[in-house]
Amino acid sequence: MLSRPENREKLILLIRAFFNRLEGFHVQYNVVSRETLLDAQAHPEKHRDLIVRVAGYSAFFNALSRTTQDDIIARTEQEL
Repeated sequence: MLSRPENREKLILLIRAFFNRLEGFHVQYNVVSRETLLDAQAHPEKHRDLIVRVAGYSAFFNALSRTTQDDIIARTEQEL
């Protein structure tokens, strides 16, 4: 997603708008690919140290319920 310069610029504008116009004060990112998360579901023994952000806290991905894992995977990739 961020390999293209125009997408990087869109992300920069989005972050600036969040902080400047909406007075945001905090943002958190999961920087892990959808493929890694899917592999962690299929092969949890290979990803014992994978930590993700959930709604306001961090957790080991494989300790989460399948429903929560699926939700995190579904919101992993966003288009700009």
